[in-house]
Amino acid sequence: MNPALQQVRREAFLDAGQKLIQAKGYEAMSIQDVLEEVPASRGAFYHYFDSKQALLEGVVDRFADAAMTTLQPVIDDPNLPALRKLEQIFGGIAAFKAERKELVLAIMDVWTADSNAIVREKLRRMTVRLLHPLLTGVIRQGIREDVIKAGSPEDLATVLVSLMQGFQELALQYFMARQAGTITFEYVVDKFSAYTEAFEAILGIEKGSLMLIDEPTLRFWFG
Repeated sequence: MNPALQQVRREAFLDAGQKLIQAKGYEAMSIQDVLEEVPASRGAFYHYFDSKQALLEGVVDRFADAAMTTLQPVIDDPNLPALRKLEQIFGGIAAFKAERKELVLAIMDVWTADSNAIVREKLRRMTVRLLHPLLTGVIRQGIREDVIKAGSPEDLATVLVSLMQGFQELALQYFMARQAGTITFEYVVDKFSAYTEAFEAILGIEKGSLMLIDEPTLRFWFG
């Protein structure tokens, strides 16, 4: 088959999978639902994806790759200081997720399910794969600008990605707690402030130098 046509066909499956994940939830969605949505044969589906989980991973990979694409102009801007790049990277990721809230919420449901430990681990690895080189480059720029104090940009990026992954799980807990009304918005603000301060301390920059998440974004998710 023509590679371009194959890509179009694969995208059709991903579109259908994303639509169904958002509408029905991953657990309730079946491969038959996808085949009826496209429509296509089961053999055609298995040509591109060996399981429902593989389709989910494809949807998430596409989501993440699109997010990274939107950040590329920030990363490539030679006139933007490193600390402002960090702010715009985090702000850009937050804005991208907000524009796709239904899909993000559906992925949250997958993340919290006990049966999806393998999916969670693959998502963690994907986060490292995408963010580690990006943060390494920005940290290296910050060292050249003499605003970030670090011996190894790669090692520091590893620490920051680990911090981000840990706090991502906390943020999910805070989101669910806010939905249940068991914590206040002010509690969430305090925790995100502590997270930002930890970022600043690891980078060796002055407290108050970074604003990784603004209040409108926090209110969008936790208000």
